[in-house]
Amino acid sequence: MSPNSNDYDVRLFLYLAEDAAPQLAEQTANVDAAVNTPVVVDSNDDGTVAQELELEQMRSTLEEAIVETRSTTLENRPRLPRLALSKRNRAVVRALNPMLVTYLEASRDLCDTDSILFGAALAVCRIIGAKLSTAGRATGQSSAIPAWRIRIEERIAKARALIGRLICFRSGNTRPRIVRTVRMAFAGTNVSLSQPDIMQKLTERIDDLKQRIAAWGKRIRRYTERSTRFNQNRLFQSDQKRLYKSLERPIVSGTGPAPNQADMVAFWRSLWSEPVNHNEGPWTEVVASQCASITPMDPVIITPDDVAEAVRRAPNWKSPGLDGLHHYWLKGFMVCHSVLARQFQEALKPLHYWDHSFGS
Repeated sequence: MSPNSNDYDVRLFLYLAEDAAPQLAEQTANVDAAVNTPVVVDSNDDGTVAQELELEQMRSTLEEAIVETRSTTLENRPRLPRLALSKRNRAVVRALNPMLVTYLEASRDLCDTDSILFGAALAVCRIIGAKLSTAGRATGQSSAIPAWRIRIEERIAKARALIGRLICFRSGNTRPRIVRTVRMAFAGTNVSLSQPDIMQKLTERIDDLKQRIAAWGKRIRRYTERSTRFNQNRLFQSDQKRLYKSLERPIVSGTGPAPNQADMVAFWRSLWSEPVNHNEGPWTEVVASQCASITPMDPVIITPDDVAEAVRRAPNWKSPGLDGLHHYWLKGFMVCHSVLARQFQEALKPLHYWDHSFGS
């Protein structure tokens, strides 16, 4: 082989090496990147599955709460607790918010919407583990007896029982139980049952107990009158009409059987839904002519923005009405604003029946 051919082979090898260098470098870089890249398990799939399971559980809890609320009367609904304004609680409310769209779209009236919202609030409380009172809410005036009156009445009852035992002993009843009670009545004194003047001591003790009972009775009357004056003064400042009504007639508790719902609906529909022909006197034409020049009021249009603005200004946890639903839930479940606006608008139409059990 000639020297010229060797030089040619060397030049050819160098040319091929220079041409293959970029490809080798790129392959080496790809191999190094593949080797040095850490193996990461895609946790998005597991997280998505867990999130879907959690949402499905929330949806099931919501369905159960709404069904339970629809079958429960207003007075038997549980009392919703006041929730802390934490991120977790707000996240649960936001998660249930889009789930309510299906129920609200099928809502028939305001009562049904109220049941859906109360059920959603109940579901939120159950999901976050809030404590719910199982007893029904007090919807009327509280009839609980004050603690001070209970204590005084217990003293009166014990004093009357003791008087009865003392009278029995004075009449000659010497049973061990009676004798033991008489000794307890004179405990702390120097009176003995064997004294000759024990009958006089018994009479004095009985008179003392009767005077105490009379004093305790006067104390109850005095405290009751003071409490009545205080409540009337406070009611006069807040609601004078209600005060005057309470003074006109005594408060009668509804202890009788509840009226039939169908009869009540038929009664009110006969008053408000049936057209009535009135006697048209000449003065009605005069009044009609005078009112002809009055510009009629523009129709009231309630929009979702109006509902949102009214709810925004309302306190979160102010005492709720008969339904037991706080304003906080109307703020959290924003999807209900459009439904409430539509149903309030329908309530303004003539001949619209309003369920008075929901409110006035």
